[in-house]
Amino acid sequence: MIPIETLVENARWDQASDIHLVRGMAPRYRVNGFIREMGGMPLAAEQCDAYARELAGDDYGLTVQAGEAELGRTIAGVRCRVSLFRQRGSWSAAIRLLSHEVPELSELGLPKTVEEFAEYSHGLVLVAGEAGAGKSTTLAAILDRINQNQSKHILTLEAPVEYLFTPNKCVINQREVGRDTKSFAAGLSAALRADPDVILLSELRDSETIETALIAAETGHLVLSTVRTGSAVGAVDHIVDLFPVKHQPLIRLQLSTTLKAVLNQRLLPKAGGGRVAACEVMKTDGTIRRLIREGKTSQLPAAVQAPGNTGNILMDRAMQALLTAGTISRETYENAIQVPDMVPQTGQTRVIGMVR
Repeated sequence: MIPIETLVENARWDQASDIHLVRGMAPRYRVNGFIREMGGMPLAAEQCDAYARELAGDDYGLTVQAGEAELGRTIAGVRCRVSLFRQRGSWSAAIRLLSHEVPELSELGLPKTVEEFAEYSHGLVLVAGEAGAGKSTTLAAILDRINQNQSKHILTLEAPVEYLFTPNKCVINQREVGRDTKSFAAGLSAALRADPDVILLSELRDSETIETALIAAETGHLVLSTVRTGSAVGAVDHIVDLFPVKHQPLIRLQLSTTLKAVLNQRLLPKAGGGRVAACEVMKTDGTIRRLIREGKTSQLPAAVQAPGNTGNILMDRAMQALLTAGTISRETYENAIQVPDMVPQTGQTRVIGMVR
């Protein structure tokens, strides 16, 4: 059985983002979005159990009771997010390797306008995207930009705690759901009495948490969080749809007044190797706020790309720019594009079918 420290060290050496440990399979990892074998023999149930015990540590008893756990761990000097779960009677593990340090916001390849998010004094900022799109890394970089340049109180609620921040100009408290507080909703309610300026929620998962987050944003706090959706418009719809129909008008009203910006990001295979971020940005203005309030989210894409909305960009336009620059291949672009009409013909730049 390969020591867990060796698995992490090897994965880091090969620039893997994740390690997968499953009974009956040799350890595997994900590199540039693709699963690969790490080598070694298939894992027996006893070996998977041993890995689970080591990864869970003092939380093993609670993990057994629940059948699953999300944990933050430092392994071989690498900060990791560990997902443990039982399948077919055996333990499996998915281990996400995080950066050694919180990355500098300007180094992530994000649109320049994203740096403005760290300057907001209040309101709601969302980072949307699929699992593994780098949402947590982006939020960590925004928080660290605040930490390095402003004197504020940052309070995070995470499940689990991922990046560990070193306080600079800010007071920073990082709370882990399940360990330091019983739920996001409970922790967020308590946070409002702790004199925070900035509140990070690792994910908006339920209506109770969202309702409290909107109140926090309304009362002068900057609230940062993530949602698992494929577009900026989808982030708005996702939040509203979590509430009963009779409550949705009020939620749309609150969103229209508190939402400052949505960043939607995707990681795409980069021509020549590696991955690159394609980013959609929707910063709110009078028109966008009105459309959210009236429930006319189908009209938001047109508002995002309206003349004068500096810094806003739709995902399809962002990917087209990467194609034009040669950063991604045509095959990658055509597989990822959300509006087929936008695929440019060979030798042409053609953008049609977008509602104005």
